[in-house]
Amino acid sequence: MDIFSLLKHILLFLSSLLSYPFTKNKPKKEPKQRPNLPPGSMGWPYIGETLQLYSQDPNLFFSSKQKRYGDIFKTHILGHPCVMLACPEDAKFVLVTHSHLFKPTYPKSKEKLIGPFALFFHQGQYHTHLRKLVQTSLSLDSFRTLIPNIEAEAISALESWACCGQVVNTFDEMKKFAFDVGVLAIFGQLDRNYRGKLKEKYQIVDKGYNSFPSSIPGTAYHKALLARRRLGEMLSEIISEKKEKKLLLGKDLLSHFLNSNGGKGETFSEDQIVDNIIGVLFAAQDTTASVLTWILKYLHDEQKLFEAVKEEQMAIYESNDGGKKCLTWAQTRKMTLTNRVILESLRMASVISFTFREAVTDIEYKGYLIPKGWKVMPLFRNIHHNPEFFTDPQTFDPSRFEVSPKPNTFMPFGNGVHACPGNELAKLEILIFIHHLVTKFRWEVVGSKDGIQYAPFPVPQQGLPARFWKELTLQEVTNKIY
Repeated sequence: MDIFSLLKHILLFLSSLLSYPFTKNKPKKEPKQRPNLPPGSMGWPYIGETLQLYSQDPNLFFSSKQKRYGDIFKTHILGHPCVMLACPEDAKFVLVTHSHLFKPTYPKSKEKLIGPFALFFHQGQYHTHLRKLVQTSLSLDSFRTLIPNIEAEAISALESWACCGQVVNTFDEMKKFAFDVGVLAIFGQLDRNYRGKLKEKYQIVDKGYNSFPSSIPGTAYHKALLARRRLGEMLSEIISEKKEKKLLLGKDLLSHFLNSNGGKGETFSEDQIVDNIIGVLFAAQDTTASVLTWILKYLHDEQKLFEAVKEEQMAIYESNDGGKKCLTWAQTRKMTLTNRVILESLRMASVISFTFREAVTDIEYKGYLIPKGWKVMPLFRNIHHNPEFFTDPQTFDPSRFEVSPKPNTFMPFGNGVHACPGNELAKLEILIFIHHLVTKFRWEVVGSKDGIQYAPFPVPQQGLPARFWKELTLQEVTNKIY
């Protein structure tokens, strides 16, 4: 080795020795620490805590979890890991301010029965266009047109319950009434034969919707799938008939669909229209029927409140020439106490106890990790029954709505872009029904007056069995005597 090569190797060796302390002591970049999951229990492998949820009052399950772990906690139910959120700020984060991070999610078995194009399975431009279309079909002009028809449905239902003096399942009958009002909003005046067949098939779908999703012939779910197929065929027939007769200028939802487009200059496909009609029927029936059933129970149990509501409604009844004139939109706006009863019933019953969303990416929130793909559930009922927001929350007290609740503490129809677009129609039909109920009829609850069952929405025990009868006016009493 020559002298130059030797010197080169010596210099390299010395430079490495001199640099060693600096490289050794150079601080390493610490990897960012992944936040922890929220506190809670995931239960047993595979089944999680689903059995605990359904073996007791679901509200006790959620409230006990909140008490133990706080407003944000994890669990595993219905086959999915979930993060539960039980305060208004958290619900607003998921449903309003950061809704783009969470997508609506439903089990595939339920999506099959309603249809993949239905409004509440989507977000983005398609959802926005659909929502505007539904809201336009439920404008003030549409309501004015609907009021006389809703009145006719309410009177017909009440008279059928009262005619024989038999005990009826109030919830089941309310579902029929709500379905008929939904048909009015969707189709306007629909042929009675079509309406009867639609109701028959829809009831089979409704029964299978919350059953175990088995495709084995004879099961409730399999029957529901077959009924859903036939329901789609019947709706296609109605659409074709409406097009052939050029009946496209109505204010009903179907007319709006047929006169609109998918937001890009393209008309809605028949499948899109059918799925959304079934979706609206689904949204219009069970929730409204459940609230109406609870209102009847609360008015039955609170006689002073019943008398006050009756006094308010009788004033309107007398101003309409003893009920000979139809109600008007303006008169429904004057039903102040009755409206508070509806709001308090919505709070107390909390028919929609929670909603499902799914995280579309990993999300860090309040120091916790919500992993991508996990279900996220804002717990409306926990918020509605929190004494911090509603004093003495287990007491039925409509006067609490003399002032507006704090923001994001009262969400009976959800919140944000996926809030129910038909909530004003639901409140309108409830107001109209109560008006005719308390001014012309009386009722008594039969059997146990306490207890809640879940089907899947909370309803009074056994659907509130009740007997209805018509209350005679003074003129009718006089005519009977003479």
